[in-house]
Amino acid sequence: ELGLYGLEATLIPVLSFEFVSLESLFEKLSHPEAYGGLVFTSPRALEAIKLCLKENSKNEAWSKSLKQRWNNKPAYVVGKATASLVEEIGLTPQGEKSGNAEKLAEYICSREKPNSSILLFPCGALKREVLPTVLREKGIPLESLTVYQTAQHTGLQESLSSYFSQQGIPASVVFFSPSGVKFCLQHIQKLSGDFINHIKFAAIGPTTAEAMEAAGVPVGCTAQSPTPQDLAAGIQKALQLQNC
Repeated sequence: ELGLYGLEATLIPVLSFEFVSLESLFEKLSHPEAYGGLVFTSPRALEAIKLCLKENSKNEAWSKSLKQRWNNKPAYVVGKATASLVEEIGLTPQGEKSGNAEKLAEYICSREKPNSSILLFPCGALKREVLPTVLREKGIPLESLTVYQTAQHTGLQESLSSYFSQQGIPASVVFFSPSGVKFCLQHIQKLSGDFINHIKFAAIGPTTAEAMEAAGVPVGCTAQSPTPQDLAAGIQKALQLQNC
């Protein structure tokens, strides 16, 4: 998408993920009758399920009966990337136009009744409390299970240093998560020095934009929705305004 605007993008991995509690996750997935549905706010939660299903016996149980039984219940998702992974494991996603946890929580509240069956929420250790809080306030039961932990990517500092030494100061830097801001910002400030004001900082969505503002980063643009198309259009507009 960025290439269509004549922009050259370099992707630098910021995070690495460690999957945890997979046995516990499959145990819960084995009992669809105990839950009213599933909630996913990150592709990593689906990767955790796919790891579970790598074992033949578990995959067989999933294909033979579990998948069909879960398909009678909603699988709520935050966006398109998560939705496509839900489809890969054979379920039908709902709510993919939400784009962030706040809107997904509203969507779930419009579909679920208070004190209905528990929704199962496989999530990361760094999950924000927005969705659980909104559901709790509306009396919709949610069971969170941490299935992955987030850490800084081991090659992050080296990748950033090599980018700056080879390509110079970028016209724009896009952050995709609050963790990205936390792990990258210091290095970018150090490498940019006085030229940091020349960089247009962009956010994939409002949560990341808030983290940027809290860290003192001027937000040049926030994608209207977390899609490649909206992000590319937003960056293009921000760079044109700056006349890059």
